[in-house]
Amino acid sequence: MSDCIVIIPTYNEKENIERIIRKVFSQAHSFHLLIVEDNSPDGTAGIVKKLMPEFPDRLHIEERKGKLGLGTAYIHGFRWSLERDYQYIFEMDADFSHNPEDLVKLWDACANQGADMAIGSRYIKGVNVVNWPMGRVLMSYYASAYVRMITGMSIRDTTAGFKCYSRKVLEAIDMGRIKFTGYAFQIEMKFTAWKLGFKIKEVPIIFTDRTEGQSKMSSGIFKEAIWGVIQLKWRSWFRKYKKVESEK
Repeated sequence: MSDCIVIIPTYNEKENIERIIRKVFSQAHSFHLLIVEDNSPDGTAGIVKKLMPEFPDRLHIEERKGKLGLGTAYIHGFRWSLERDYQYIFEMDADFSHNPEDLVKLWDACANQGADMAIGSRYIKGVNVVNWPMGRVLMSYYASAYVRMITGMSIRDTTAGFKCYSRKVLEAIDMGRIKFTGYAFQIEMKFTAWKLGFKIKEVPIIFTDRTEGQSKMSSGIFKEAIWGVIQLKWRSWFRKYKKVESEK
């Protein structure tokens, strides 16, 4: 039994899903995988199910009725994982923009270096992004600067979606109060963990844009992040956060 579970939400990822599953399972450290599948019309779920007998008790799938949003997919995965005995719970994309070889670095930051949450950061050592047009790089970089200015967090990559949570972080966060579903979901989870007093560590990674399949980015997701940060900060003035002391 592994103490690590990697959650990968999927929608139309048939080009990537088998490769990413095999790559995660090829790592020296033992990881389990939970695919949260949003009824992809391209047959993604069928590919996962065919692989499950090859990886018994390591590969799991939760199927939902439709495309319900990234944030709700992760929350579904968090709740599923907390019902089991996983101590380290990861977020990762299916499209290889997050390198599975970096999973061990995120795990080590939490398991051995005292972090409660580890973030795979594109911006902790310069700008480490491959295959993005310059306009998108600048938009992402300055979006993080904007988030830092509004929230007061010192995190360099505030919209990062490659993360490791220690179990106690997710147990402390009231999932019912997480409101956002896109980029703003990633910001809200970091902001909530920060307000609760957990230790957050950024681990440098190289982010590589997908080469297979279609991006799920949209203008609506970006707008949610811009306006969501203001809402997040405003709501925090009226909410009490019970600080949790790190055991490390």
